[in-house]
Order: sequence, then C-alpha cells, then structure tokens
Amino acid sequence: AKKSLEELKELKSAGLDRIHTGLETGYDPLLLYMEKGVTAEQHIRGGRKVREAGISLCEYVMPGLGGKKISREHARETARVINEINPDYIRLRSLHVRPSMPLWSKLQDGDFELQTEDEVVEEIGTIIENLQVTSCLKSDHILNLLMEIEGRMPEDKEKCLKVINGYLNLLEEERLNFRLGRRAGYYQKLVDLNDSYKRYKIEEAIKRISSRGDNVDEVIFKLKDGFI
Repeated sequence: AKKSLEELKELKSAGLDRIHTGLETGYDPLLLYMEKGVTAEQHIRGGRKVREAGISLCEYVMPGLGGKKISREHARETARVINEINPDYIRLRSLHVRPSMPLWSKLQDGDFELQTEDEVVEEIGTIIENLQVTSCLKSDHILNLLMEIEGRMPEDKEKCLKVINGYLNLLEEERLNFRLGRRAGYYQKLVDLNDSYKRYKIEEAIKRISSRGDNVDEVIFKLKDGFI
C-alpha cells in the first residue's frame, strides 16, 4: 500500500511474479484486536495496485479468527474486502492457537472463545456465499478440515457450498468420526467416510478415547498442534 504503482511495476519488470499477502480478515476491529498494524482500506489499496501492476496476488484468509463473538462480521467483511481486491488466488488458513502465541492468554482468560470446527465450516460457507470475484479458491493446508473446498469463482461456488452442506448435514457422530479421521490422517475427503475399514478404525479409536474419560475434540485439538 505504501509503494507507488510505478515502484510495483518496476518490481514486476525485475521478475517479481507473485505477492502472497496475509489478509486474515477484512474487519477493522478484528485487525486492531489481532494487532495486524493495517486497515481493511490499506489492504484494498495495496491489493488493487498489485493487480494493476500485473503481479499475481494471493490473499490468505483465516477462518475462525473472529472466534464466537464476531464470526459473522469477520466473514462478511472479509468477503467484502476480497471482492474489492479480486485477487488471483484466495487461500484458506484456519485458525489454531498454541500456548506459544499471544492469543493463547486471551483464550485462557475468556476474552477470546474458539469456535468449534463445525462453526468454522459454517463461517467458510458464509465467506464463499458472499464472494463476487473471479479468483481461484484454495483450501490447501492441513489445518483446514475440508480440503476439497476449492475451485474457480464464480463457476465452482455451488460445488464448494455443496461440500460444506454435505459435511454439515452428516449426523453428529459422523462429523465427529470425520474430524478425528481427518486429523489422524485416515481421511482426506468426505467420500473417505465410505471406506468401511477406515470408518471402523476411527469408531474404535473414539470408543477407546471415551472409555478412558477423555474428550475426543480435545484429542483432535492436540493433534492439530503437530501441524504447525
């Protein structure tokens, strides 16, 4: 945002083909809360200049960053900012918080409350529903529950929403089975639930976890620690 269009064009001519930017959210109060040091308007201004300079732009969005309190605002404003920029790529990077992160203390004192993975999936659906772009959407990170949410917008919007609804319409025990199986490396896509052997193995794992008095979702949370 601080560079002139001429400076960006010079970088393009020098061989800079793509810029990857951590937008995370388009909601100004959340950008302030997370101490990003930038506003939504600056993201828009910078992103547009990158595109105008002919440099490919990839914007990273963080589902779950608003927590339970401001999920709706986070989703809608993020979609709005993305629409204003219309980047070449949009990449989903779902939130996970570890003790080494400053956000952990806010989580512990109750100032920030994590969403469930089902709620994060719903939030991604809200973002996609509000997208009006010609970007390529990618869910290519292990922290994302549903990696098959990807495609070119707007052509593949309904396909992506179908995947989300397919997951959310599963029975509660099926969603739990998929969440654990996905984090344990058994499943890659929803269709993998149709593998009776894998499904049985995860069902047995859930029984073992429950029999020793542990919470399955807490086990899943610990598994995700190893991904980052």
